[in-house]
Amino acid sequence: MKFLNRVKSKTPESVELEFILAGIGNRTQALIIDYVIWSLALFLVLLAWGLLFSQVPWLRSDPIRQWLAAIQILILFVVYIGYFVLFETWWRGQTPGKRYVKIRVIKDDGRNVGIQQSIIRSLLRPIDDILFLGLILILFTSQEKRLGDWVAGTISIQEGQAVSDKKIVLSPAATDIADRLMATGRIAQLTPDQFATIRKYLYRYPNLTPAAKAQVSDRLAQQLLERLELTDRLPTTEAHLTIEAIFLAYQQQFRS
Repeated sequence: MKFLNRVKSKTPESVELEFILAGIGNRTQALIIDYVIWSLALFLVLLAWGLLFSQVPWLRSDPIRQWLAAIQILILFVVYIGYFVLFETWWRGQTPGKRYVKIRVIKDDGRNVGIQQSIIRSLLRPIDDILFLGLILILFTSQEKRLGDWVAGTISIQEGQAVSDKKIVLSPAATDIADRLMATGRIAQLTPDQFATIRKYLYRYPNLTPAAKAQVSDRLAQQLLERLELTDRLPTTEAHLTIEAIFLAYQQQFRS
């Protein structure tokens, strides 16, 4: 069984994110909690249906009973599917069970799931559960996906593990330098992989020692300026500020 298996996703902005997969233990615990809540909700629906059936005599006639049986099956189906669709859409990929164990369902590209993905996952859940196909696929596939995940294009991750959840603090002076970099027209030469490297650097920068900050920032700034063919026109003498400006300029280039 895999422990803390990781998966990388690339966003539509070509930014690579890394997530820790939820794992079979967390997903099983979440599913048990959800099934307990779902069973309680279903019991209340059936209780209300039984009271209505017992209090209205004409509902017990043969022709109507057949229709009511069909309606009852439809209600059970709607409650079963609707529980997961409602919560996963409303709570951005979480149900009460998932929220309790701190896991979440997202799309393969790292974005929040929509109602379409939730419906597909819910419709295929009976196959995953009854035939134990979901358990087998989760245990023996690298991305720990059940059938519903493969068809819907989703993964289950541990909450709060995405790199993008962290906050980057930039210097105010980086904005003016970013504008000058944009004016050169060369910021487009930066690759998505290099941009991802800048992001990782900026996340980790506050935790580096002073010596490491100087060494890493100088080396990275030099590499980036060589890539942009700007080594002879340094936008600033401070390496870290240069990296911040390139980071902002790349974002502006993508938006434009």
